[in-house]
Amino acid sequence: MSDLRPRTNRKITGEGDVSTIARHGQLKRRNPFPTLAKIVAAVVGVALVSSMSVAAIAAWDVTTSVHKSVTLVDAKGKAIVPQVGAIDGSFNVLLAGSDSGDGNAAYGTRGENLNDVTMLLHVSADHKNATVVSFPRDMFVAIPSCPDPKGGSFDAMSYQKINNTLTYGGLACTVLTVEKLTGLTIPYAGVIQFDGVIEMSNAVGGVPVCVAGDITDPYTGLNVKAGQNTLQGAQALAFLRTRHGVGDGSDLGRISNQQVFLSSLVRTIKSADTLANPVKVYALAKAAASNMSLSESLNNPTTIASMAIAMKGIDLNKVVFVQYPNHYVQDGVAPTEDAATALMTALQNDQPVVVTGDTGVGSVTDPKAPPAATAPSTPGTSTTAPSSGASTTAPSTGSSGSGSGSGSAVDLPSDVHGQTAGQYTCSKPFSG
Repeated sequence: MSDLRPRTNRKITGEGDVSTIARHGQLKRRNPFPTLAKIVAAVVGVALVSSMSVAAIAAWDVTTSVHKSVTLVDAKGKAIVPQVGAIDGSFNVLLAGSDSGDGNAAYGTRGENLNDVTMLLHVSADHKNATVVSFPRDMFVAIPSCPDPKGGSFDAMSYQKINNTLTYGGLACTVLTVEKLTGLTIPYAGVIQFDGVIEMSNAVGGVPVCVAGDITDPYTGLNVKAGQNTLQGAQALAFLRTRHGVGDGSDLGRISNQQVFLSSLVRTIKSADTLANPVKVYALAKAAASNMSLSESLNNPTTIASMAIAMKGIDLNKVVFVQYPNHYVQDGVAPTEDAATALMTALQNDQPVVVTGDTGVGSVTDPKAPPAATAPSTPGTSTTAPSSGASTTAPSTGSSGSGSGSGSAVDLPSDVHGQTAGQYTCSKPFSG
């Protein structure tokens, strides 16, 4: 891994270009297509379940089917299923989507292992709010010193795209980087591969998405018509991978397009049909975990089931998807410090957030949406977040979130994009 160590006065500037800047590592890039749905679906698929027993059985079987373990039995030889309650307090889970293809020849030869999807789930202490933050793959951040999986450690880098962290030092490095950026402690993490979205979309019988106009993307094989489309299998994967087919053709457009899918996915999972069908719940949980590499802290059926129980009752309008505040710079994006500070301070204080801006360049409001589902929902008494201008590299709070989860909701600045799971949106075709 010597070629991954930082080199002085080098930086990545685009799809393989290198130019001069302070302390960068030169890491190869191609044109990867992230699969954001795999990440949230991995959590939602286990979390939004119909009952404690289904959650425990699904999580227990999923873990034992993927990793060798000893199955405990009672005196009659019947397997003992964990009986657990909701996890205590707030918690943070980081999920990274790898573009490596995991050796599947269908995706071609892919030499990278980039985290082109990086998402942080924060669930409040009172288990009434959940915020999912998407970090753009091309966002320049400071990467701290990271452990080398083969021993030793890598030097810190002052300015590097966040999607290099998985290649640079594995999942631990991605977690350390996001902790440094957000000031949050992240005790749980996982990496998921391309094939997961196919299996999970099949497990729920497809995800209905609205498309504002025909989308054809030869890069991913996506071909959908304007109107409602139920996506599963290869077409669901192509929809989540498309960048050239939506918005302005950028990764930022892809994020908001993916949130169209994710919000519908959450609504589908929370629907009466899915929650009342243990076979669907079980299949979704197994599809998620079978395509994930979990941290030791998360590789535990009791922990997964406890998270499931904590999340299953959250209202759709209190599940908020938000894009980490950013703005364009040469060859990528950089954090917008005031807005990012407002977002991260709210999560550190365990306060719900309200998106006051639009849904992003890759999506538009569904004109046929129910009247109550066309605008962001305010989960509580709203307050305007202060604009401090402070650095977004915040000191760690030492906890998953010190607040009670019952504080006033914080209105995010209008240049922060996102939506709730209760909002109905449509994918916006490329208009370059």
